[in-house]
Amino acid sequence: MKEAPFNLPVKGTTMGGLSSIDYDVANDVYYLVSDDRSAINPARFYTAKIFIRNDKIDSVAFINVTMLRRADGSVYPNSKQDPAHTPDPEGLRYDPYKKQMVWTSEGERIVRGKDTVLEDPTIITVSKDGKYVDSFPIPDILRMHATEKGPRQNGVLEGISFGDNYKTLYVNVEEPLYEDGPRADLQWGKYPAFIRIFKFDVSTKQNTAQYAYPLERIAYPALPATAFKINGVPDILAVDKDHLIVLERSFSTGRLACTIKIFLADLSFGENIIGTPGLINNPPKSSVSKKLLLNMDELGIYIDNVEGICFGPVLPNGHRTLVLVSDNNFTELEKTQFFLFEIIP
Repeated sequence: MKEAPFNLPVKGTTMGGLSSIDYDVANDVYYLVSDDRSAINPARFYTAKIFIRNDKIDSVAFINVTMLRRADGSVYPNSKQDPAHTPDPEGLRYDPYKKQMVWTSEGERIVRGKDTVLEDPTIITVSKDGKYVDSFPIPDILRMHATEKGPRQNGVLEGISFGDNYKTLYVNVEEPLYEDGPRADLQWGKYPAFIRIFKFDVSTKQNTAQYAYPLERIAYPALPATAFKINGVPDILAVDKDHLIVLERSFSTGRLACTIKIFLADLSFGENIIGTPGLINNPPKSSVSKKLLLNMDELGIYIDNVEGICFGPVLPNGHRTLVLVSDNNFTELEKTQFFLFEIIP
């Protein structure tokens, strides 16, 4: 594990809030989106080098920053300038064939009378220099509402991954939609908390399937008991046409550390629930199956708010690697951490 310095200056910006990571094999660099909502600097992603020595991360160097741009070429506004069009970047993946990125924004849902802000989540394609190229139409079930329908605030599009040799794009909501049931808690009700994983055809940009993925229970009670606590999915990583690596993150007020669990999910066990208006009244006949690969609590080290995962370089022994990154939320108490894992076949 390697930590990056707090508020590291990178080409006139403040580095932090790293919410995703992806590896460009040809250029041996990583792309990391910041979830800064254009508050400190405009919405952006970083390019970094991760130096590995003796199968460990030796150092991390941030070598560039790229602003994400709107269709008119302008950078994104902050919430004081234009709250209805302020992004919340959470996921970013690189397509080496098209040399483009696809990134997700959670949008916004603030229900406050005349000051209500409803901004739908987005899936946007940009060039490597951040210029807008295109967007994916989002399913109606992902549109924001002032009533308790659709996505919850800050629980929307988080993970993103290409599959099937970049012909498929997967995205997921972090928490259950209102009509799909309650959020994760310390105990389950009749059913576990379900999030949706969305499958898109990259060529047509159409949503072709949706799957119900069962969340784990929240790992620890909050202190006090009524304080904020959460378990959700901040990122996913496609392995093959049926399997995803799924990152689950549990946090409870009163603890600095997060509980991070890595699962292997099998979509072939899940019913395609596209068109199902809500899982409360229409529970899935079958949900995505999952197998625990690692509970990072067992590592015995401090684990922060891990939000990004990608395949890294191949080790000298021929084994693939996984690289993870944490989001420090631009606070000094939280850390920007990089983790390297060897995949044992």
